[in-house]
Amino acid sequence: MRNIQETVEITRTFSPTPSLPAKTDGHDHGLSLWSSSECHGFWHNAALVVPSVLFVLYLVFHAKKNFKKVFHGRSRVMIAYYALLVFSSILNLAWSLFQAWQCTAGMEGAWNLLSLLTASGMLYLEISLVAFLLQENYASGLENLAHTFIVSGLIVGVDVLLKAIFVFGFGVPLFIDVDKTTHQVKWGLWSIHKLLLTVVYGYILFVHYSKWRDKLPSRPAFYNYILVMFVINVVATFACGLAGSGAGLGLWLYNSTIICYHSLYLPFLYVTFLADFFQEEDWLLDNAYYSEMKDAGFFDADWD
Repeated sequence: MRNIQETVEITRTFSPTPSLPAKTDGHDHGLSLWSSSECHGFWHNAALVVPSVLFVLYLVFHAKKNFKKVFHGRSRVMIAYYALLVFSSILNLAWSLFQAWQCTAGMEGAWNLLSLLTASGMLYLEISLVAFLLQENYASGLENLAHTFIVSGLIVGVDVLLKAIFVFGFGVPLFIDVDKTTHQVKWGLWSIHKLLLTVVYGYILFVHYSKWRDKLPSRPAFYNYILVMFVINVVATFACGLAGSGAGLGLWLYNSTIICYHSLYLPFLYVTFLADFFQEEDWLLDNAYYSEMKDAGFFDADWD
């Protein structure tokens, strides 16, 4: 009888369960980056991790040169947004690496906290950047920047508070994407969130094509950025509505927008607004060398 009980206990120990990762050598393999097929699988994780790693490596590789240009230029605006970009990139990389946490028993709290911090950091960067560029005298600097950061901080603070209440207070799985059940509150909250962003970007596009366009920045890159973000949020809003109604297409479409946002948004923002600043001095230097060589007659033979 005792042997039978030991056999049953051994069988229970080594039998896999849908919610808890198996432990065979005393280590929790559920925390492995690619091991949890119950989450999203290899290709989903790769689509998030590879771009995030490459972008962080790019920032690290150019860190010395960029830091010199940022601090020697003494532009508080560039210092602030470059620091926000680096901070958000690190959080986003951690979020991408630890995808398996959301389907690992005992790690749901850590995953929700990491997701909340990452989403809040990127949202703060997104809101403050648009708000700062929409100011007529945004080139003047510190006062407008401080005002923008305070207002953006209040907006993001309310967003964080509401999400924290629903996630940690009411147990709404806002950041758990592996849950196949239709959670009306979750998708309702995300629909409102995405709809608000869609309205903001749509309003900016509307003003751009109206008689009030002179009040907006004259940079074409700004409107390309606004257009891309508008399209992404329109698709995300539509996906949340479908997912809330129980359509499988909605969940797939929502996950696709999440992948695009977390893997491409930060590099897209860098290329659109920051890359020119870091390349500007090199371009001016090349032009200076070209002018000196032209004045010295090095290119006269090309015209003969």
